[in-house]
Amino acid sequence: MTKQTKVTLASIIFLLVAIADVYAVIVQNKTVEMIFKPLLMTTLAVVYLASVKKPSFWLLSALFFSFWGDVFLLDKTNFFVFGLASFLVAHVVYIKITTNFLYKDSAIKTLTSSIPFILLFVGLLGLIYNNLGDMLLPVIVYGVAISIFGTAALLNYRQQKTTANTWLLLGAILFIASDSLIALNNFYMPKPLFNIAIIILYVVSQYLIVKAVIAKEK
Repeated sequence: MTKQTKVTLASIIFLLVAIADVYAVIVQNKTVEMIFKPLLMTTLAVVYLASVKKPSFWLLSALFFSFWGDVFLLDKTNFFVFGLASFLVAHVVYIKITTNFLYKDSAIKTLTSSIPFILLFVGLLGLIYNNLGDMLLPVIVYGVAISIFGTAALLNYRQQKTTANTWLLLGAILFIASDSLIALNNFYMPKPLFNIAIIILYVVSQYLIVKAVIAKEK
């Protein structure tokens, strides 16, 4: 079996798993979701491993913690904080990966790259602030982390407008959008449509980030 065949097969399996999980969310079938949700990052990791000669410890670590975030958030009532912590670590790893692509730039360019994400974070926090209670500090820490990730991805794109950097930026933006909808769904205005949008944005974002790293490693 050639490398390209392995990549194609792994990608098809990942796509089928993603479709099954999105379907489970749409029809609210928790049993099906419990089967396929943990397979999302597992099969995406297989896509990555099939695509590169020397796998990155850091990317595999980000997928590992994302896997645990998915697992914990299957039971948001009891394990929401654990899921949040797992995805926080994943974002910190993604920040490290992204900043490794950067070269030194002006403080002004870094600051202007952060503005969209700061405004989003402040606006979102303003909406959900009154409903956070004991979750205020964890949410602020998480919000700062995803804002830094977005800033690093945008700065990386502004430094080099390559296809890989475009994928990385889109992945970061969609991940932040997914996280923002989770915040709205849990602390502001729960809507069934949010759950569907969250999983679709999440799956596409993770795939784009992995695709970007694969392209850069090649």
